[in-house]
Amino acid sequence: MKYIDLRSDTVTQPTEEMRKAMYEAKVGDDVYGDDPTVNGLEEMAAEMVGKEAALFVPSGTMGNQIAIMAHTSLGDEIIVGANSHIVQYEVGAAARLSGVSYSLVANPDDKIYKEDVLKRIREDDIHHPRTGLICLENALGNGTVVTLEEMEEVFQLAKENNIPVHLDGARLFNAATYLKVEAKEIAKYTDSVTFCLSKGLCSPVGSLLCGPKDFIAKARKMRKLLGGGMRQAGVLAACGIISLEKMVHRLEEDHENARYLARKLNGIDGLSVDLDKVQINMVFCKIQLEDFNSQDFVSYLLKKGIKVNDDKDEFRFVTNKDVNREDIDYVVKCIEEYFS
Repeated sequence: MKYIDLRSDTVTQPTEEMRKAMYEAKVGDDVYGDDPTVNGLEEMAAEMVGKEAALFVPSGTMGNQIAIMAHTSLGDEIIVGANSHIVQYEVGAAARLSGVSYSLVANPDDKIYKEDVLKRIREDDIHHPRTGLICLENALGNGTVVTLEEMEEVFQLAKENNIPVHLDGARLFNAATYLKVEAKEIAKYTDSVTFCLSKGLCSPVGSLLCGPKDFIAKARKMRKLLGGGMRQAGVLAACGIISLEKMVHRLEEDHENARYLARKLNGIDGLSVDLDKVQINMVFCKIQLEDFNSQDFVSYLLKKGIKVNDDKDEFRFVTNKDVNREDIDYVVKCIEEYFS
């Protein structure tokens, strides 16, 4: 059975071109710095986000944690969103690996504004930790995008107070697509940025951490410390090059499909989607029906060849390369049949 997988955009299968590139990849030993394909990917990534250098890492979580380790000192405090990936989905790693505490920003829209940062910057007081880093996210995990003006305001305040800014840009290129700018226009309001190749860009594995050369040199050692020093990693990096060359420009298709799905779901009684918040490839659909059984709903869809996460009463559907318009029509038809 063919499955339509809307759980995430991490579930995409590598393209035939990627598989061929993996087979034909020229490789060396990346720990020695002589894997030509990895080096080529890192140079391409750095140029695309307007940074001096880049580091290929196995995952976005590792990229974020290496950034925190490289930017901060033991005992620092970092300003970070309460619902951010760094806080919610990285196993509390910053506390264990970097020895930092969190100053959490909890806004209803999950954004961090200049005023939030201003309130949380620590004074030079013997009782206080040092504010060592500001961690932003764009696109946000709720599927919305932070504007360039909002990014710039936080970044300028950070510079005035000598605090570095790291961006978890897991879906950076989705945010850039929505804003209709190049990714470097977002990244210029950061000191470092991580973005994923294995989400909407369809690579099977990998993320890039980008920043100044001296920062990336330090980050490379932190990667080794975490066991992330890969050897003939060009086999994986070959897919990443195709992601950056070919997959960035097709993200608008995913966004259009998400908007199409959202409108269709809004037409079903008892289902509600805030269309203004469908900005990238994520659709959050509230189920407002009595006696709704989310487990039964998920099981029903699976029997129909549709994979979704059990999100209780607000389901997240994520469009991706392997889901086309015909698939979406089938998904909507099955959901209509379930609720009828």
